[in-house]
Amino acid sequence: MTTASAQPSPAAYGSHRHRRKRILMAIGGALVALAFLSPYLVMVLDSFRTSSDVKTTPPTLLPRVWQWDTYAQVLGDERFLNWLKTSLIVASGSTVIVVLVAIPAAFMTARHRFPGRAFFLLLVLVTQMFAPTALVVGLYRQFFELNMVNTYGALIITNAAFNLAFAIWILHGFFASIPLEVEEAAALDGATRLQVLRRVMLPLTLPGLVTATIFTFIAAWNEYVVALTLMIDDDRKPLTVGMRAYVTGYEQHWDQLFAASVIAVVPVVILFAIIEKHLVGGLTAGSVK
Repeated sequence: MTTASAQPSPAAYGSHRHRRKRILMAIGGALVALAFLSPYLVMVLDSFRTSSDVKTTPPTLLPRVWQWDTYAQVLGDERFLNWLKTSLIVASGSTVIVVLVAIPAAFMTARHRFPGRAFFLLLVLVTQMFAPTALVVGLYRQFFELNMVNTYGALIITNAAFNLAFAIWILHGFFASIPLEVEEAAALDGATRLQVLRRVMLPLTLPGLVTATIFTFIAAWNEYVVALTLMIDDDRKPLTVGMRAYVTGYEQHWDQLFAASVIAVVPVVILFAIIEKHLVGGLTAGSVK
């Protein structure tokens, strides 16, 4: 008698197909990640080139001559340290103001039906439609009248104002999605309105708070037009404006420009690394006992 050839079981076939799908997804994810990271990789490699090598045609992926002291030159530049300080002050100050104002505003609009609530939310949404570029002349005139041109306060107020609407809408959606019973249970336990907000609502809305914080910080860190208009003294300019000094009509330090750009990305990456772990933790925090 002849025996029939062995056929793979349905379970084995399904496992093989699942494994092949995972491999394809991993390869696809790696290709997408490479596409997004390739500009940063080129920027890092160019920071180790000499300025003449950057302009050489045809270009090469790796530097012809590796220049290892570029980052030491940039970090030793007093101008760069002043620009970095300004960016940290402006971005941090704007983020703190936005968070402190957006939390109570979003909580009140999500939990209380007061007269003019719909108009207030519409007004918040409308302010998001105005770009700083369209208002830069008016902003300069206002801050000139207030004697605030060339001050940190002018940039902090401006960045906070332009990012506040997004933060309010993000947090409003999170507050509105929390069942009212959660708030009532905390009130029955004797919690005041402020305690309910701080101990119950904020932990539950932590993912939204993290999103608003990161968005505001990055937007303020990358802002260019208003800073270019309002900041006059070279030592008070933020990184986005100050780094132009490395490449001008009189001198071209492309290696230092790329090194400064790499360093400018680091604070944002550090902030995201510190705050990202709270995204998942906030989903289950603050539940009713």
